[in-house]
Parts: sequence; structure tokens; C-alpha cells
Amino acid sequence: MTGQWAFALLAIVAASLAACTVGPDFHQPQTDNPAAWGGEPSDVGSVTYGGPVDERWWRSFDDPELTSLVSRLSRQNIDLASALERVQQAQAQTQVAASQGLPHITEQSQYTFTRESPHGFISLVEPVPGAPLGFSLWTNALQSSWELDLFGRVRRAVEAQRADTEAEIEARHAIALRAIADLAQDYMQLRGTQVRAAITRRNLALANHDLALVRDQFANGVATTLDIANAEAQQATIASELPALRAEAARLINAIGYLLAEPPRALEGELTPVVALPLAPPTVPIGLPSTLLRRRPDIREAEARLHAATAETGVAVASFYPDITLMGNAGLQGRDFVNAFSMPDLEATVGPTFNLPIFQGGQLRGNLRLRRSQQREAALDYRDTVLAAWQDVDDALTAYATAQERHDLVATAVAKDRDALGAAQQSYQQGATDFLNVIAAEASLLQGEDNLAQSETEIETDLVGLYKALGGGWTIADQ
Repeated sequence: MTGQWAFALLAIVAASLAACTVGPDFHQPQTDNPAAWGGEPSDVGSVTYGGPVDERWWRSFDDPELTSLVSRLSRQNIDLASALERVQQAQAQTQVAASQGLPHITEQSQYTFTRESPHGFISLVEPVPGAPLGFSLWTNALQSSWELDLFGRVRRAVEAQRADTEAEIEARHAIALRAIADLAQDYMQLRGTQVRAAITRRNLALANHDLALVRDQFANGVATTLDIANAEAQQATIASELPALRAEAARLINAIGYLLAEPPRALEGELTPVVALPLAPPTVPIGLPSTLLRRRPDIREAEARLHAATAETGVAVASFYPDITLMGNAGLQGRDFVNAFSMPDLEATVGPTFNLPIFQGGQLRGNLRLRRSQQREAALDYRDTVLAAWQDVDDALTAYATAQERHDLVATAVAKDRDALGAAQQSYQQGATDFLNVIAAEASLLQGEDNLAQSETEIETDLVGLYKALGGGWTIADQ
């Protein structure tokens, strides 16, 4: 009866202290959010406003090929697959941590044969005449233990591991966001490079036409050998731009293929046909600064890391308190095989074990200082991540607006270059000017059209960068 009362008392103590978890509790950190994003010009082709951020923003470009590539990315990207393994590892670690607060039961069956020396320990007693020196021993036993976790050491450890798991999930979300943005920007640059190559080929055809015209005029005694040399130099200069553009297009196709875990040149047949550069939507919702904290996976990861560090501090605090573990052993033992399965041969021990740290050489205090410092560092990392996120969005907004302003100026310059080329060609045909003016006008137009194509590509890549800064799109990792 004494043992029953002892267990009843322990059960009451465990129940009363079940909610006793020492150490700091985690609270979501507070930040001073900006009231609104900085003002940007409204007289551009694509304006931003404070609506909900589109989680499938790549569809706003209305490009089926881009949508298809992003869809395959979520299934094929190796970095995403590796990150999923890390999430599953963290989940397994959580299960391991939680098991420390549950009863542990093991079964052990054993057979031993022992022969005593007649001149050893047995010589100190007088054995029964004829008693054998050797005997067999059969054992079949259950061993159990259960740490009561009265002060929450195990619970804090589980809390920390669950926060680590959440951090790994958010880290995977960040990988997804970065991979989508990289793929979309590579795709925009590919289409821009193809447009630039098409412009170069068109200007090369114009240069070939001019060269044929100059040769005809030379045959009629109107043009000079200098005009022919200038026309041939212009043709060669324009043609020299094409190899570099082809190499850049091949590099971008391989970059996209790498994100999809495809071997080099695997996507050439799919991406080599020239398609117009996708256009930016007329309006882009960018949300409010206060909602950025929930959208950006790097902020969510930093918050989870802070949660884990706070819980680890709780583990360190709980290490100063005593542990109580219920121990129990029950088994059957006998010198014959049948005794190992016979209830009359039952033996059992049961009782609590108290473990109170008295002197650890400063280990516990050093560990607590370490955990508290890591907690403060995690809080600083969270604050730094939030500030960097706000800066990313502000810089991306500025880049997107200024890219559109530059595009409008370049488009005006290209229109003037076309007028200048037409006037120079007409004057040359009328004999009012030499061919150098035509070449100069053609070179200016080619450079202007190339700048315009690069400006259009910059708008699209800057818009992708803005979507990345806003934290939209990582939900594909959960599909």
C-alpha cells in the first residue's frame, strides 16, 4: 500500500505541475511599419497601387510559355526537393524531441550459464552436499521509465524543434520565391535578347540594301570607293553583333533548363523560336507595408528562428531544476526455461528517481548565457531582415518607375533617329550629301532600337524583382 500511495502522490504532483514551464514565453516581435510605400510617378504605362499582391503574378504577363515553365519548376527544381528533405528531417527531429516526454518501455530476454569456481566466492559458504557448480538462468523482463518533465524542459525542447521545423518550411518558401524570380528574369532577358537579335538582323538587311545601292551608284560613276568601303564596314559592324547575341540566348536557355533540372540544350527546341517580349500589366498591386511581414518568407523564417532561440533559452533555464523519472522493472526469472514464462516467478521493482543538479562546474550557467545571447542575436537578425525587406521593396518600386520613364525617353529618341535616317537616305539619293551621313544615321538608329529593346527588358525584369521583393509566389512550394 505504501507504494500505491507514493505513486498517487507523484501523480498529483505531476498533474499540478503539468502547466509549469519555466523560461521565457515567445511573443511575436513588434515592428514600426511604414504607413505607406514611397510615392512613385503615376504618368507611366504601368502604375502601382495598394491592392492585395497577386500570388500568381507570372500569369499577369499573359505568356503561356512562362506559366508552363513556372508550373514545371515547382515539380522539377532540385533546390526545392532538397529543401523538402530538410523539412522532413526537422519533422523527424521534432518527433525525437517529443519522445523524451513519453514513457519508454523495452523488453529484454536473456539466457546465461554460470559455473562458479570451487575456490572462488562460493568457497566462503558451505554449499549443499552434491550441489552443482554450474547453473542456467533464464530472464524475461520489461524495463520502463517516464520523465515527468515537471518544469517543462522537454516541452521547451519540443517547442524549439517545432519552431526549427517552421523555419525550414519558410526557408523552402524563400527558395521557391528566388527560383521563380530567377526563372522569370532569365525568361525576360531571353526574349529581350531575341528581340535585339531580330533588330540586328533587320538592320543588317538594311545595310546589305545600302551596300547594293552604293555599288550600283559606283557603277554609274556617282559613288566613290570610299562610299563602298564605308558601306562594307557598316555591314560587317552590324553582323558582328549577332554571334554575341546568339551566345547570350544559349546561356539563358541553359540557365532556365538548370532551374528545371534539365541538361544543357534540352529546352532549345522549346525556347529558340522568337516570341515577343511579354508586356507589363497596366496596374500592379503591391499591398501595404504592414502585410509584408506575413508575405516575405525570409521574415517568417527569421521569426521562427527567434521562436526557436527563445524556447532553447527555456530549456537552459529548466536544466537548473530537478528531474523526476518514474522507473519500473518487471520480469520472470528462473533456472529453468519454463520459469521465464511462469507468473509465480515474477519479480518487480518500481519507484521514482530524483536528479538534482548541485555542482556542474559552471556548465549550466554558461549554457544559459549562451542561449540568452543567441536569443538576442536572433532578435537582431529579425529586425535586420525586416528593415532589409522594406528597403528591397522601396528600391524595387523606384527601379520599376524609373525604368518606365527611361523607356519613354528612349522611344522618343528612336522615333527621331528614324526620321533622321529617312532624311539622310533621301539627301544621299539626291546627291545632296555623302554616304557617311547615311551610315551615321543608321548606326544611331541601330543603337537606339537596341537601347529600346534593352529598356523594355529592364522594365520586365524590374517588375519581376518587385514581385520578388513583395514576397508573392512562394505558395507553389506547397502545391
